[in-house]
Amino acid sequence: MRYRVEHRTTYTYDDDVTDSLGIAYLVPRQLPWQQVTDYRVAVTPTPGDTASDEDFYGNHLTYFQVIEPHRELAIVGSGEVDVVAPLVDARRLDQPWDAVLPLRQPGLPGAWLATDLVLPSPAVPTYPGAKEYAAHSLLPGRPVGEAVTDLMHRIHADFEYDATATTVTSTVPEILAKRAGVCQDFAHFTLSCLRSHGLAARYVSGYLATEPPPGKERVVGADASHAWAAVWLGDEEWLAFDPTNDQWQNDRYVTVAWGRDYGDVPPVKGVIFTEARHSKLDVSVDVAPL
Repeated sequence: MRYRVEHRTTYTYDDDVTDSLGIAYLVPRQLPWQQVTDYRVAVTPTPGDTASDEDFYGNHLTYFQVIEPHRELAIVGSGEVDVVAPLVDARRLDQPWDAVLPLRQPGLPGAWLATDLVLPSPAVPTYPGAKEYAAHSLLPGRPVGEAVTDLMHRIHADFEYDATATTVTSTVPEILAKRAGVCQDFAHFTLSCLRSHGLAARYVSGYLATEPPPGKERVVGADASHAWAAVWLGDEEWLAFDPTNDQWQNDRYVTVAWGRDYGDVPPVKGVIFTEARHSKLDVSVDVAPL
């Protein structure tokens, strides 16, 4: 599939902002199953300083600083992406989940790179409740593909998608207590489940191409950022799956960045200098099949 993607973030303020410094994770990754062409990040007003770089995990980031006084700041990432469904080695999926634990088997190929994604992170602590929940799926010796897929099915069945149930700062214990949230919450809870048992798992951010109801036209800008998880299978192999939609990653998913949790790869983060008392954030995302 080929998609035209546009992610527009607009901040408005009731007084002048004299300095805006930001980092944007908006350019999708170049991957074996994903090719990115003609992709750019535009900032308005024009930044006095801008640069592109890669972070520790190989994600593309855009740095900018706007020193022109402004009451509106717009950051737009747009371009085209070709995606196929990732291929996963069946032999990797059939190995016992407790045979691919980086901290217990540090000699496994690639284990040293995966170790960072076993350890607790700011938004994904080791939580006994998550470990207990996952234990019903992670039975000793069970194939990792089967065990993780069962965990995905259970989270999808047990947790309700409810945008009012949580906030961007909700914790794993709160998510489990409410058994409700959004894709970010489901991803964080899934990571806590897996890491609590010693599996390496990463937070993945990007987009999911949606389809309009039968007989309806696409509503431009009505899509949204999405989040899912990926578990390490050994070496450089990962299984990416989406507990929100109860499916493995396929050719409808555009991968932008990955890290330990949301805090590593938000679409935009930064600092402003202003005396404004009020601000407003508007975000629109459009993922259009071509």
